[in-house]
Amino acid sequence: MSTVIKPGTERRLKNHTSFGQAVRNSLTMAYRGLLKIRRTPEQLFDVTFQPIIFTLMFTYIFGGAIAGDVASYLPVIIPGILVQTVITTSVVTGVQLREDMEKGVFDRFKSLPIARIAPLAGALLADTIRYTIATVLTFVMGYIMGLRPEGGIGNVALAALLVIGCSWAISWIFAFFGVIARTASSVQGISMIVLFPLTFLSNAFVPVDTMPKWLQWFVNINPISHLVTAVRNLVNNGTVGSDLVYSLIGAAVIVAIFAPITVRAYMRRT
Repeated sequence: MSTVIKPGTERRLKNHTSFGQAVRNSLTMAYRGLLKIRRTPEQLFDVTFQPIIFTLMFTYIFGGAIAGDVASYLPVIIPGILVQTVITTSVVTGVQLREDMEKGVFDRFKSLPIARIAPLAGALLADTIRYTIATVLTFVMGYIMGLRPEGGIGNVALAALLVIGCSWAISWIFAFFGVIARTASSVQGISMIVLFPLTFLSNAFVPVDTMPKWLQWFVNINPISHLVTAVRNLVNNGTVGSDLVYSLIGAAVIVAIFAPITVRAYMRRT
C-alpha cells in the first residue's frame, strides 16, 4: 500500500533534521563552495591581489612619513593590512549569498532532503578558505619586504587564527545583510559604508597619538583597533594582552546576536 505524504509534511521533516545530519549537509555545501572557487578562480582575485597591492602601496607611501623608513613601519602596517584585508573579504559572504538567492539556487536546495540551514552554514564555512589565503599572502608579502616577527612562528599562527575567527564572526553580519537585502550591490554598498569608517578610523595604519583628541576617543574603543593591537602584540612581541580577550569577546557577542537573527531571516526567506 502506498504512503500518502500530506502537503507540508516534507518541509516539517526537513525542519527536524538531526544535528549530525545538519553538520554533514553543511560540510557538503562548504565543499560545493570550494568547487565553485576551483571552477571560477577569478573569485580569489580580491584575496590574492589586495594583500599584495595594499601592502606595497601603504608601506612605501606611508612608511617614510610615519616610521622614518620601510623596515620600521612593517611591524605596524602588516597587522593593520592583515586585519583590513581579511575583514573586508568577509563582505563577499553576504554578496554571494544574495546572488545565489537571486538566481534561485536556494529554491532548488529546498527540494533536496537536506537540512535547511546547510546552504547558509556551508557558505560561511567555505569562506574561511578565502580568509586563510588572504592571511597567508599578507604575512608572505611582509616577510619578502623584510618583516621578521619577533613573536615566533607559533604566535604568528595564533594571530592568523585570531583574525580568521573574528572575520568569520563578522561574516554573520554581512550574511544577515545578504538575506534581507534586495540586491547584491546593495549588500556590498551597505557593508562598505560600515567597514570603511571602522578600518580607517582605527590604529591600523597610523599611531593613535597623532590624531585629534576627539578622534582618539573613537579609535580607542573601535573593535578593529583592539584586534589590530592583539595581532601586533602576538606577531611582534609574542605577548597576549587584554586586546586579544576583547577581540574574542566581541566575536562571541557578534555570533550570539547575528547568528540567530540571520538564521531566522534565512528560514523565513527560504
